[in-house]
Amino acid sequence: MVDCFCPVAFISCVVLIGDSGVGKSNLLSRFTRNEFNLESKSTIGVEFATRSIQVDGKTIKAQIWDTAGQERYRAITSAYYRGAVGALLVYDIAKHLTYENVERWLKELRDHADNNIVIMLVGNKIWQHMMQYSCLHEFLLKLLDFASRFCL
Repeated sequence: MVDCFCPVAFISCVVLIGDSGVGKSNLLSRFTRNEFNLESKSTIGVEFATRSIQVDGKTIKAQIWDTAGQERYRAITSAYYRGAVGALLVYDIAKHLTYENVERWLKELRDHADNNIVIMLVGNKIWQHMMQYSCLHEFLLKLLDFASRFCL
């Protein structure tokens, strides 16, 4: 059976930013292809994928841009911020330095992105830490302790 042609009502661009190794590429592949790779490599420059979703009977096509977190690619990746409607600023919950660098990433967004960009802070890799605990209750207590220390 062939699907009918469905015109796209809106194309939105979202950028994934944050330090190298925080899991941006896996967030992209999970959302767009429902795949997860423990062995993923660092992004070089910029990669992107798309996913179409239905909202109120209209098709929205999301372009998600996965930017490299290394300093040497910063000039390339910041060019992709302009025109983006949203940014997921990703950090690794177990690596405090990646959280400390959030301010630097926010400044970069303010310097290069449109003023009306929507920014969401994403604490990633929680699954790695869940496996350390024998029960969900123990994990949630640890998570609350963690959140209170980071003022989340």
